Amino acid sequence: MKSVSFYFTLVPVFGFFPAWWRLYRQQGSAQELAISRLAITLAFLWLSGYILFGTAAQTTELGSIPVLIGGSLWTTTYFLMCFGLMVRLSQGKSLWLPGIGNLSDRLP
Repeated sequence: MKSVSFYFTLVPVFGFFPAWWRLYRQQGSAQELAISRLAITLAFLWLSGYILFGTAAQTTELGSIPVLIGGSLWTTTYFLMCFGLMVRLSQGKSLWLPGIGNLSDRLP
């Protein structure tokens, strides 16, 4: 059963908050909790990369344009990945991602 709350959880950036709330309250099925952990993991990975690219753009001596382009690609990839997960959810396919799935499964 696909709930609308699954899609809210996978919305880039803003989906972090319903995902965090679901995990904090430990409410929902095992699938809901797994999707919440995945959304939180993706959000933290995106945020850490975003901060690193921003810091590198401020401190690099080679020019900030290539680093800013890298940051843009990082953010675009995050948004497209979230959209792709929404599509996979609507098709009833697995939302497990290699590497990231293992990392999110370690969250409490």
